[in-house]
Amino acid sequence: MKALFTGILEEITGVLRNVDEEKCLAFAERIRHAKRIFIAGEGRSGLMGKAFAMRLMHADYPAFVVGETITPNVEQGDMLLAISGSGTTGSIQLYVGQAKRAGADVVLITTNEASQLAESSDFVLRLPAATKRRLADEPETIQPLGNQFDQSLHLLLDAVMIHIVRASALDPQELMARRHTNLQ
Repeated sequence: MKALFTGILEEITGVLRNVDEEKCLAFAERIRHAKRIFIAGEGRSGLMGKAFAMRLMHADYPAFVVGETITPNVEQGDMLLAISGSGTTGSIQLYVGQAKRAGADVVLITTNEASQLAESSDFVLRLPAATKRRLADEPETIQPLGNQFDQSLHLLLDAVMIHIVRASALDPQELMARRHTNLQ
């Protein structure tokens, strides 16, 4: 097992080292300036998006997950964070089109910068990880399907959140702990 742990960690480290830092900082600024943030993803990528929405809420950002019953309509000034490793997820394409028609800023996190989703988005952050598609420019992986993408996505989004919260005048732990659920 330890060899698997080491292999997985080395893969994720390699992926995150190859993320464009300036693009990450620009992504963080888009979040800071959005009126509201809507997050759309499917499968495990969607679960990573939900985890990010939770942290945004903890940091006092108005965040919503597309598809939840309490998600309001998207409007101009809002941001849609679309997550699709392959850049070809049909439901995400639908959400991107709807958000664009409403005047929202569309940000995509993907491996595939040549995808139709990337072309439709206002801003693309490439996460250079292996997806279930195993495109020619994706790195090797010992993991199945899109594990490498989803794990790297989780850490990337956590790092962006930490960056955003550190930039505030409040203590990050105090700020986020204050908004953490107390119904447990």
